[in-house]
Amino acid sequence: MADTLPNDTDEELMLRYGGGDLPAFRELYRRHREGLYRFVAWRSPRRAWVDEIVQDAWAGLHAARASYQPQAAFRTWLYQLARNRLIDILRQKEALWLGPEVAAEAPGDDASPQQSFEQKQQHALLHAAIALLPAEQKEALVLQQFSAMSIAEIAVVTGTEAETVKSRLRYAMQKLRAQLDAASGKGVRA
Repeated sequence: MADTLPNDTDEELMLRYGGGDLPAFRELYRRHREGLYRFVAWRSPRRAWVDEIVQDAWAGLHAARASYQPQAAFRTWLYQLARNRLIDILRQKEALWLGPEVAAEAPGDDASPQQSFEQKQQHALLHAAIALLPAEQKEALVLQQFSAMSIAEIAVVTGTEAETVKSRLRYAMQKLRAQLDAASGKGVRA
């Protein structure tokens, strides 16, 4: 039975886990742990909350395993669990959005010192520009670009219409371009 796990859909695995199949959970966790963590890390205003929210999302999945019904994509459902937990924490702590503490990605091992430096600068500029976006635009952009979600999936996760998601993505990209152009000196000069 374990040999079929990599071929099973997420929804099939979750249904199997609901029936007590622990290897099915392990496969779901393997598939989604990194993406879920990245989503929460981008969305959370406090780095210290990320582990708690991710753990709570997995605990919520565990608690709901017996009643799970695949009405939406599993990943969408899982991300909704994490998003709802973050919203709960924000309400409880009445926190202000301060932007995530995002580490720049490391360049490839074969990069020259100059390339490495330039790549780190580009990543830092991009992360800073994303951090300045309004929360709704940032959330839509992160889900699309870093979690590879479709507009329909983002709409389900955020509880909005697909057209709203499209608008948020369009405005986010416009703001990112403007910020990056200004940072690189390509902005409009008077």
